[in-house]
Amino acid sequence: MCSSTKPFWVNSLFTSVVWSPSPPAVTIPGLPGGCYLKSPGHSLYLARLPSILVVTECCFSTFTQDQAQSPCLTKACFTVASKIVEGLDRSADPCQDFYQYACGGWVRKNPLPDGRSGWSTFNSVRDQNQAVLKHLLENVTFNSSSAAERKTQFYYLSCLNEQHIEELGATPLIDLITKTGGWSITGPWEKDNFMEVLKTVSGPYRAQPFFTVRVRVDPKNSNSNVIQVGQSGLFLPPRDYDGNTANEKVSKAYLDYMVELGLLLGGDKNSTQSQMQQILDFETTLANITISQDKCCEKIYHKITIAELQLLAPAVDWLDYLSLVLSPLDLNDTEPVVLYAKEFLQQVSDLINKTDRSLLNNYMIWNLVQKGASSLDQRFESAQDKLLESLYGTKKPRTPRWQTCIGNTDDTLGFALGALFVKATFDKHSKKIVSLIGGMINEIRTAFKDALDHIKWMDKQTRMAAKDKADTIYNMIGFPDFILDPKELDDVYDGVKDNFFQNTLNFYNFSARVMADHLRKPPSSDQWSMTPLTVNAYYMPNKNRIVFPAGILQAPFYAQHHPKALNFGGIGVVMGHELIHAFGVQGREYDKDGNLRPWWQNSSVDAFKNRTECMVEQYNGTHINGKQTLEENIADNGGLKAAYNAYQSWVQENGEEKRLPAVNLTNDQLFFVGFAQVWCSVRTPESAHQGLMTDLHSPPKYRVIGTLSNSPAFAEHFQCPTGSPMNTGHRCTVW
Repeated sequence: MCSSTKPFWVNSLFTSVVWSPSPPAVTIPGLPGGCYLKSPGHSLYLARLPSILVVTECCFSTFTQDQAQSPCLTKACFTVASKIVEGLDRSADPCQDFYQYACGGWVRKNPLPDGRSGWSTFNSVRDQNQAVLKHLLENVTFNSSSAAERKTQFYYLSCLNEQHIEELGATPLIDLITKTGGWSITGPWEKDNFMEVLKTVSGPYRAQPFFTVRVRVDPKNSNSNVIQVGQSGLFLPPRDYDGNTANEKVSKAYLDYMVELGLLLGGDKNSTQSQMQQILDFETTLANITISQDKCCEKIYHKITIAELQLLAPAVDWLDYLSLVLSPLDLNDTEPVVLYAKEFLQQVSDLINKTDRSLLNNYMIWNLVQKGASSLDQRFESAQDKLLESLYGTKKPRTPRWQTCIGNTDDTLGFALGALFVKATFDKHSKKIVSLIGGMINEIRTAFKDALDHIKWMDKQTRMAAKDKADTIYNMIGFPDFILDPKELDDVYDGVKDNFFQNTLNFYNFSARVMADHLRKPPSSDQWSMTPLTVNAYYMPNKNRIVFPAGILQAPFYAQHHPKALNFGGIGVVMGHELIHAFGVQGREYDKDGNLRPWWQNSSVDAFKNRTECMVEQYNGTHINGKQTLEENIADNGGLKAAYNAYQSWVQENGEEKRLPAVNLTNDQLFFVGFAQVWCSVRTPESAHQGLMTDLHSPPKYRVIGTLSNSPAFAEHFQCPTGSPMNTGHRCTVW
């Protein structure tokens, strides 16, 4: 009798396997995977993976006696084992560079696709989601009882109709400029209509020169919406305007792009060059007065009336402006407004007053041109391609048109498109998936709360309040319910025609009306900021909710039949990450009801800040801006810990899982490998540089090694000696 299974693996090109020490060679005539009788009570399990052939000797009579030591022999386990093995670089030492160990194989097998500035597991899943929708939208028999769903096809096909777009050329945007009052770069303009142009470009067409206007939940009163005004007006990130040598290439490419668009719209070369330089100089001035947003949140919140805003920033007729932007609402000068950049608004008002009206007009129309250019013919797209190559290092050929059009459709009709996606991929099993995902979130929430009892720097009163907040976090999983109700969905969307450019303008108009409609209503309990096919997740501090769209609820993040170690290492860490945001630098300032107010004791606030300084310095030491990325680094580290502890609790309750075949990892090790392989990626040097300058997240490599180097459990399971790069002996922990 055999007492355990014995896996062997050989290159799949071989046609025979030699067992050692044992019987003579066994010839394998291309049989499919399955168990084949070898002798009474024994069998061979054959399974061909993409890169290996797994041959396992097993004994049916004793097979289930020791599950923890036996491999998982399901199809799902073989498939995911193959993916794991292909991603690994076994030549790398996991204690020296775990990212290389977990992702080295993936990087070798995934050269950067043409036209992409980066490629990752996230991109792969997004492409899969888009391919599903391409098939649906290009189906000639497409039919739906929902008018909104039918509009997604109309919009998509209008985007795909490049012949019609080429025939129209620049005419749609030229006509729009003329309608708005003209542009001195391309012809005559109305010299005394500053307010009219400002209202038009930032109202119906949603361009945002100078500042943003939004209607959102009032941070200090989560039961009501309020007008919020913030800073805006830059095409490039603020740092790219600073004129140093490193950014000269970017600013020159941007100027070249501006000039090229001006010429395509009918401008004279010499005049366009000089006027676009003036616009760039004006944007540089704006960049210099733009305020860093790393302060939060109580410190920069200012609630005043429109009348007080008028005194603060008198260059704009605010009642007139806001009444147009939020038309048809009836506003008066006592209407409350929340500001997040008070000093910026004061300075931008002064800047408007002292700037020549022709330059202000040029700048505002340039904002409108940027909004419209992406919906025009190939010449405009080629101009943008050249800019993106300078910014992100992307090389031609460009992204296939169908993918661009799926993205545009998601931007404009995202929840109608999401309804199609959900019905095709998610709906049949939605209740079960929602239940399983909800269960995992609760397990991770419990693990986080249990860990709070061992946090010595937090006082008892704040700890109890933190547990209460964690219990109150509401889960939003998959998609909002309204998208599966044709009547509700149809009520949301209106105004789609055959002209792609006009469709885009109609959407801007539509989104402006929706925004205005929210002001006099209480915050919606079913309002999502991401569409269902988005491969991402987020936390809403002003509602104390975590959101997981359907798009991310698939491999490698989650699969129902994958080992729990991988699910907890994948979507589980994402869950933990979003939960920890409720207790991060910004999230912790909101109470359990989503209101911005102090609810921590001062001693715990001071202790929290001291611990975050350790993390800032740690990531600074890897050439990352530790302050800029602090919020996300806290979430990465705390999320991994909560997910790992939740997995340990699951094992204690359910017993050890079977191991994956051929991977040669314990399930604890598999958890960390699964986490790391979510972040496997390749990027151009230019894209990596832009990420360091602007991204609030650390680069993918450091999301892995930074987080794991702070994990005692990781060091234990990979036996990393103290002093090794992945176990330096100096750990930073907040949660």
